[in-house]
Amino acid sequence: MKKTTIIKYIAGVFLLCAATTGCNKDFLEKKPLNEYEETDVWNDVGLVQAFVNDLYVQMRPGFNEVMLSSMTDESRFIHDYNTSRVVQGNASADDPGALSDFARWDAHYKAIRNCNMFLEKVASVPFTDESQRTRMTGEVHFMRAWYYHLLVRYYGGVPLITKTFRIKGDEQEILSIKRATFDECIKFITAECDLAAQQLSRSYEAVASKGRVTVGGALALKARMLLFAASDLFDAKYAPNALMGYTSGSQTDRYKLAMDAADSVIKMNMYSLYQPTADPIENYTRVFLDKENPELIFVKQYDKALLGTSHDLYNGPNGYHNWGGNVPIENFVSGYQMKDGTPFSWSNVAQAKKPYDNRDPRFYATILYDGAKWKPRPSDGAKTDPIGVIQTGKYEAVNGKDSIWGLDTRNSTIENWNGTYSGYYMRKFMDKNLDAQFFRGDQSWIFFRYAEILLSYAEAAYGYGKEPEARDAVNKVRLRAGMPATTASGAALMAVIKYERRYELAFEEHRFFDARRWRDAETVFNENAKGIEVLGSLIAGHPFVYRVFSIQDRKFVKAKNYLLPIPANEIRKNNNLLQQEDYK
Repeated sequence: MKKTTIIKYIAGVFLLCAATTGCNKDFLEKKPLNEYEETDVWNDVGLVQAFVNDLYVQMRPGFNEVMLSSMTDESRFIHDYNTSRVVQGNASADDPGALSDFARWDAHYKAIRNCNMFLEKVASVPFTDESQRTRMTGEVHFMRAWYYHLLVRYYGGVPLITKTFRIKGDEQEILSIKRATFDECIKFITAECDLAAQQLSRSYEAVASKGRVTVGGALALKARMLLFAASDLFDAKYAPNALMGYTSGSQTDRYKLAMDAADSVIKMNMYSLYQPTADPIENYTRVFLDKENPELIFVKQYDKALLGTSHDLYNGPNGYHNWGGNVPIENFVSGYQMKDGTPFSWSNVAQAKKPYDNRDPRFYATILYDGAKWKPRPSDGAKTDPIGVIQTGKYEAVNGKDSIWGLDTRNSTIENWNGTYSGYYMRKFMDKNLDAQFFRGDQSWIFFRYAEILLSYAEAAYGYGKEPEARDAVNKVRLRAGMPATTASGAALMAVIKYERRYELAFEEHRFFDARRWRDAETVFNENAKGIEVLGSLIAGHPFVYRVFSIQDRKFVKAKNYLLPIPANEIRKNNNLLQQEDYK
């Protein structure tokens, strides 16, 4: 490793210093960064800690301007940024569109190389406290599993590289690397999780270690990966080859492994569904805002002064001088059940007249819709709207003049270029006390939370034939949400589990993978994105009219879009990397 390369890793210590490393004066008085070489790093515990910290820094959270939800039936990104290539089925090995910022073949393998380097060097580091060596080794095993799990979820079987290569001398070996089978990748990732769990702590009391992965995080990753592997998409009856799934073995047995993995997190007795109030809307809202609540297993922390999140700015309504980027689409919104657990339908005359009444409480904590009370407007909108109510419609004027466009539309008098196309904005994760036009937020991005574990257990238990256990787990999530418990069985129970994953875990980067692994994507992602036109009135007693309309063409090519193609430039460098069957 060259001097110039090592600087990148040292920078991580300053990003995590306040939250995780407990930096001291001695460390800050080290030699200038541009003088560090590889031998310096592995002989200095502080620099080794910085190296490990950088693996956290490289973890991509979901608080990005383009969210993965906009490559699904949850939302649309209004500024496009090549997302349309993905949702219209035009991603290719040479041009994956916006997914290149998520699948990150190069970036993930660079992080994996750093993990390999650490594991090769850690034995020689002069730790005075052996618990530090153990803890960091556990963190790096988790990180290697994390980055591989991301690659496998996008690509299926990928090369399993567990050593660092020399720039000169290893050219032939580098060019002979092949993809490991899907089965080999799953076994490797879960083994790494087991190693990590053996070396990590169950929790960290010291402020300097907050934000570090724990035993619960390692076991949660194992549970996620095993449920993914047990899913229909990778079963022998569908997988075209061993790189893209299993060619033998029992899917039922794989569900048993996934169920046991989720159960290992449950049996830790460390986590619970967060219910700080009697109001299910408030409870669901606060899961994503309250720090260190008992539902959180592993998160990426933010500090407003150091590295705040711009989620509110990226996605808030344009009538608040925000960018309105990833807007929920009607395909998603219509799916929210009524509060009594029955489906919503635009064909139901009563429901169509008041579509936002009596819905699943999570709807109100996730979606900003026309008429939703939000927060005070900035000064240039407060005179028009002193209360702070979302306006995404066109309204009949009291004086009989031309109709008035809402402040949060693309005809807004405040801003007209960041307005929604769908008639909705995102509410989830938002801090209503934050003026996002000027300030960043400090909400944590949640990588793992207990609700996911319960839903993974429910699905795996169902797949293993344990319906009572599946029903009990899914009902815990429904009851916390203020929804009635289900008594369903058979296919109807699986439909409830799918519903809960879709709406409990909305916008948390699950839907992209869930719809694929269930083999539902060819149906649900093949529908055009829809929005809602709201024709209202400022005259008391005059009815509102709602019209669903198409806002974006979408297409899901069944054979090609379930897994991403291996990047063409990687295959050009190494023709031993076999391309996915449908991209050859």
